[in-house]
Amino acid sequence: MVMVAPIIPGLNESEAAEIMQAASEAGATGAGFVMLRLPHQIKDLFLDWLRRHYPDRAAKVENLIRQMRGGELYQGDFFVRQRGSGPRAEQFAQLFEVFKRRHGLAERYSKLSSDEFQRRRKDRQSRGQLGLFG
Repeated sequence: MVMVAPIIPGLNESEAAEIMQAASEAGATGAGFVMLRLPHQIKDLFLDWLRRHYPDRAAKVENLIRQMRGGELYQGDFFVRQRGSGPRAEQFAQLFEVFKRRHGLAERYSKLSSDEFQRRRKDRQSRGQLGLFG
């Protein structure tokens, strides 16, 4: 599984396909992404960094982030904070799904197995939590 994060609209979103291709070639079977999150003071730090390092794109990137966050720089709602909302966020999510399928990364989770689990021995049960280290 590869996690492509953070996706910064207008700055690095175009790199997602190349990252997924490299991950697939390295043996990954699934992929996910997280849209840039800017809670609390992080938004001020990010905007300062953006203006210093990408002054020609700073306004555009900020505008794209706001488009994916209901006009704000951050949305804390569950299921929205990782992906964003609105047409631009949905468009990126759909494109990401296309690249996942193209690069064979559509498996959502690895198959789970309990083969390696061992039952706790009776003598460790009586010692409580310290039995974990004995």
